[in-house]
Amino acid sequence: MKALDRKLLRDLLRLWAQVAAIALVMAAGVMTLVLAVGAQRSLFETREAYYERNAFADIFATATRAPNRLGDEIAALPGVASVETRITQNAILDIEGMAEPASGMLVSVPDDGEQVLNRLYLRLGRLPAPGHPDEVVVNEPFANAHGFVPGDTFGAVINGRKRDLTIVGVALSPEFIYVVTDLMPDDRRLGLVWMSQTALSAAFDLDGAFNAISVKLLRGQSPDVVIDEIDRLLEPYGGRGAHDREDQQSHAFLDSELNQLQAMSYVLPPIFLLVAGFLVNMILSRLIALEREQIGLMKAVGYTGAAVAWHYLKLVIVIALLGVLVGASAGTLLGRGLTRLYGDFFHFPFLIFRAGVDIYLIAIVVSVSAAMLGALRSVRAAAALPPAVAMRPPAPARYRQLLPDGVPLLSLLPQTTVMIGRNIVRRPLRALFTSFGMSLSVAMLVGTLFALDSVDEMIDVTFFGAERQHATLSFVHKLPAEALYEAERLPGVLAAEPARMVAARFRNGHLERRLAITGKPGDSTLSRLLDVEGHEVTMPDEGVVLTTALAGILDVGRGDTVEVELMEEHRETVLLPVSAVVESYIGLGAYMDMDALNRLMREAPSISAVHVIADASRIDELYDAVKNLPLVGSITLQRAAVEKFRETMAENLIMMVTIYVGLAGIIAFGVVYNGARIQLSEQGRELASLRVLGFTRGEVSWILLGEFALLTLLALPMGWLLGYLMAYSTAEGLATELFRLPLVIQRSTYGWASVVVLVASALSALIVRRRIDRLDLIEVLKTRE
Repeated sequence: MKALDRKLLRDLLRLWAQVAAIALVMAAGVMTLVLAVGAQRSLFETREAYYERNAFADIFATATRAPNRLGDEIAALPGVASVETRITQNAILDIEGMAEPASGMLVSVPDDGEQVLNRLYLRLGRLPAPGHPDEVVVNEPFANAHGFVPGDTFGAVINGRKRDLTIVGVALSPEFIYVVTDLMPDDRRLGLVWMSQTALSAAFDLDGAFNAISVKLLRGQSPDVVIDEIDRLLEPYGGRGAHDREDQQSHAFLDSELNQLQAMSYVLPPIFLLVAGFLVNMILSRLIALEREQIGLMKAVGYTGAAVAWHYLKLVIVIALLGVLVGASAGTLLGRGLTRLYGDFFHFPFLIFRAGVDIYLIAIVVSVSAAMLGALRSVRAAAALPPAVAMRPPAPARYRQLLPDGVPLLSLLPQTTVMIGRNIVRRPLRALFTSFGMSLSVAMLVGTLFALDSVDEMIDVTFFGAERQHATLSFVHKLPAEALYEAERLPGVLAAEPARMVAARFRNGHLERRLAITGKPGDSTLSRLLDVEGHEVTMPDEGVVLTTALAGILDVGRGDTVEVELMEEHRETVLLPVSAVVESYIGLGAYMDMDALNRLMREAPSISAVHVIADASRIDELYDAVKNLPLVGSITLQRAAVEKFRETMAENLIMMVTIYVGLAGIIAFGVVYNGARIQLSEQGRELASLRVLGFTRGEVSWILLGEFALLTLLALPMGWLLGYLMAYSTAEGLATELFRLPLVIQRSTYGWASVVVLVASALSALIVRRRIDRLDLIEVLKTRE
């Protein structure tokens, strides 16, 4: 081993604690990179493999009643690879032992069991047999939530008739990776039920007809032209507009999750690498200052400046590679765990974990580059240092008096505190960088903990401010307005409010979105609209009201005009003024006065759903009544939706917060520990001298650690500001059409972020304090002057 390599090894062993602290910070950056990219790639690869193996369709469309021959015409369209027609409908499910009714989505499968598209992945049992109309297959999450196995039965109200269905199989489907009743998946209250084509066509009077179709395109075929042709063919049969995968609920939600993971890989790693580069610069610059005499000796015996520079760069590279090794291992392990969590949440039948060699190579290159950039200035100084200058003690620092003698404030302060102030003032850049490094810890916590405040705000605005009903009953098809009076007479109902939904396509130039217009009464009190400040918006008599997200997508505002293509019954395209813009953190929304919407549709007053307030003491009576209503297709329970929303968000946020608290603690510990250790090396002689002169251990410790305590306190407001900016960037980066986090940060969030950083700093200070107490006064006081 060469002499410089032996010195490198000794330096690593001597500085092991500081090396470990820097490597941990760097490892945190590598871990977040590998974790986020690995999970994102794995979920993407799993999804694509699942789609490919089970023939997930590219285009989806629904109609009222279309003849089966139309499927052949669509299959003959240029660019179409395969087509499958089917029947879909909603139903109320009656599960034994469950007081509230569940919602069911009925989907037909071919009688021969040969699915062309969206093929089921059977986990247990088999498909329904021909000639057995009451045999069904249910989705695995629903079956697990109720403990169902093949052979079990449950009740269902199918087109007004109560039937007992027998489970013969349990399956998963690429079309329903993510299924929601309202806002969040609820496996207990929403079931997917696959029945034979013959059974569903007989139940809904659709012999020789279909009401839904799936289309697979040839590779490379653009969906837009095919969608236009499908709309043209289905229009006479009540077509509600075809759409591609982007508007398919399950795919859209999973896509947003993948985008959020990708955003995470862009935001966090640079922060850790920035801090690591700062720490490398701090430790190396001071190490070189302490080793001036050794550098002079190396040059005196013939080592070139390049050899000396390479020696110190190797130290930096070793630290970076240690960080990469630890970070890559932890990132791979946590990435597999995160992928499994997502796999369970989305119910994939299999998982493919693939981080990719390239991401590890990128981690190595980026980490080593960040560390070398942090060390560049110090290494250049070492290489340029002449031997004669290096072997002389450094010239004493030149100080000047900043405040005149006799300042009253100074006389009131302890001498040790005055010394701390002088150290900070005389080295302002070092103090600023140290404080900035600790402020990044605070910023990271504020920038992640704010999600807890944002979720609370989302729940308050959505469930208690805007949607205040206890339950929503959705009908199989629209009903006359008089149906509201029937709903009001249901047992336990205290108040009822109607709603009307109409499928539509909104356009502004080339910008377009497909969603339902929701009609609300002008005096709506249960389902309300709120503006961006949380104030109630009165439903205007004319025009359309858009949510902020939809208005942003279409690039329109209040007073502008938007083109609306109505996709039901009397299909036509109209221009509507945007009467108001309201806030909504979940999904996209467009609203109209219900009377105006009915006039626009040229129909008598009609309703699609009813919001109700119920007497809690009679809720079971209401549930029993709903289970026997023939025209109710689904029920959404507000309390259950809130609980499920909290439960789902809590699972994700607790894991996220735990990770980031640990990462922020690593940054704070690394900055304080490295700074204190290096300063102890620099000021060891001065501190020992003070001990000899009679200063106590506590006073000497305060001189060194009090500086870092003050810098930590100064870092807090800087961290709060940076955290607010990070929270804003995170909220904007994670915003999708499905969810948007409001930028809400409570004072307690700033408080907890500060507490975590203060605790981490205190722990590192206590470790350094032990070294101060063990100072060898005689050894430290030896000097080379």
